[in-house]
Amino acid sequence: QVQVVESGGGLVQPGGSLRLSCAASGSIFSIYAMGWYRQAPGKARDLVARIFSDGSTEYADSVKGRFSISRGTAKNTMSLQMGSLKPEDTAVYFCLAATTKPADYWGQGTQVTVSS
Repeated sequence: QVQVVESGGGLVQPGGSLRLSCAASGSIFSIYAMGWYRQAPGKARDLVARIFSDGSTEYADSVKGRFSISRGTAKNTMSLQMGSLKPEDTAVYFCLAATTKPADYWGQGTQVTVSS
């Protein structure tokens, strides 16, 4: 089992920045990727960015150049630095830990609201 906890959401004005953090615990040796997904009301949950155990990254086109995903000093931690935020970035952001079991583990989500 893997437990995933997000932190760092909140309210920010358009053009502002916000940092989300995620920490996994439990069977972390089986994690091969961690990522952020988001879900706006009435919409599907979509990939925002993810980072693999080899350090490679993947971003949604809508956030390229504005968001940056990185791993913490501990293997089981990861952050998403969000900049130049737009109202359309408003969503609940979920952290995902993908394991080799195979199984995916989700956090409970953190709300990000971009509004003036």
